Amino acid sequence: MRTIKIYLYFSFLISCFLFISSCTTTAPRIIVLDDPLSPEEHLNLGVTYEKQGDFDNALKEYKEASKKLPLAYLYMGNVYFQKKEYEEAEVHYKKAIKKDPENADAYNNLAWLYYTKRERLDEAERLVLKAIEINPSKKEIYLDTLEKIKGLQ
Repeated sequence: MRTIKIYLYFSFLISCFLFISSCTTTAPRIIVLDDPLSPEEHLNLGVTYEKQGDFDNALKEYKEASKKLPLAYLYMGNVYFQKKEYEEAEVHYKKAIKKDPENADAYNNLAWLYYTKRERLDEAERLVLKAIEINPSKKEIYLDTLEKIKGLQ
């Protein structure tokens, strides 16, 4: 009789274990269908990550923001530039220009990239002049880029 009780007890324990195990693997999950953050909030979060040197998370946030904000491409370009991934930086600066042709900083930053790589300096000069044309209020900043480019020519 004692053997039967022990058998039943262990059977009960095993059943409980199997039940609990199956519950943890099939427990309902919360799925967020709508992103709780706005594109601007993703951009700001990306800036925070970037300032902390967490470039991978910054890029994730900028990518999310880029779905609605073309400015995010400029920010992605800046991160890739900091990582010295110049080809990716160039791609993203060009996307920023394509998506928002009035983004003077994108023209200037692409020019700075060419200056840094010591290539396409004529194109870099043209880009800086375009940046000045688009946003004369930042002329002094852009002229600094232009002077450096001309110093290499």
